[in-house]
Amino acid sequence: MTLWNGVLPFYPQPRHAAGFSGPLLIVILVFLALAASFLLILPGIRGHSRWFWLVRVLLSLFIGAEIVAVHFSAEWFVGRVNTNTSYKAFSAARVTARVGLLVGLEGINITLTGTPVHQLNETIDYNEQFTWRLKENYAAEYANALEKGLPNSVLYLAEKFTPSSPCGLYHQYHLAGHYASATLWVAFCFWLLSNVLLSTPAPLYGGLALLTTGAFALFGIFALASISSVPLCPLRLGSAVLTAQYGAAFWVTLATGILCLFLGGAVVSLHYVRPSALRTLLDQSAKDCSQAKGGSPLILGNPLHKQAALPDLKFITTNL
Repeated sequence: MTLWNGVLPFYPQPRHAAGFSGPLLIVILVFLALAASFLLILPGIRGHSRWFWLVRVLLSLFIGAEIVAVHFSAEWFVGRVNTNTSYKAFSAARVTARVGLLVGLEGINITLTGTPVHQLNETIDYNEQFTWRLKENYAAEYANALEKGLPNSVLYLAEKFTPSSPCGLYHQYHLAGHYASATLWVAFCFWLLSNVLLSTPAPLYGGLALLTTGAFALFGIFALASISSVPLCPLRLGSAVLTAQYGAAFWVTLATGILCLFLGGAVVSLHYVRPSALRTLLDQSAKDCSQAKGGSPLILGNPLHKQAALPDLKFITTNL
């Protein structure tokens, strides 16, 4: 037997389900490391401000982690269905399986899990990814899937998202994902800016940066929500029809955008209504504020400095 592209011919290759997204795992670990580092130094903060800083830092880290992590999530649109469908081309064999479609900003994931997993003397557990990043060719990935001989259900769904498909799903989801990704990266930049500005004596601009962060996060949501207004061709798998709905990444990003608008609006409102309360909330003590208004001067003393004492003349005698 000879090798063809490093693969033994006439022998079926084992199928392995795709694991957890590598970039998504890295993002989560980085922000968890930042949160753990802050918790280590938290006991060094005295008084009630300790709990304020705990909420402030963890909430800010959550917003930043969510904005970055959803770029690598495939759960913006999710669809799953149980069906009885054909398994391979040129074969009348059918399998009972659960088919899943996960659409993200950079591509799609198609899952096929048998119920039960072992059918037709095979392990039916597939998780195939097809991407449309700037450097990736979706059509080439689909051609490779045809050469590998993936199941019919996986190839059917993947073919619906090809650029040449009459359904037009590729152009709709690719364009919407491109604009949503761009606006979310802008939101991340304003999130970084808001953290800097909220630590300055002018927190108003930090509140405005938070409002801009929430606005751009919602712009990304609206870019993806515009797809739902376009009629999509039905995705029929055997006797069932698969329909995609908004996934966890969509709803978490929507909640994060609303949270940023609420926090930014609260900072801006307090700046105009009760600026002293805002300064106290941001850990600028009232004592510092009173000194800035012309209170008692600050006197510094050096405890190591001892003034020379004058000699006591009462006990000085002169012997004649």
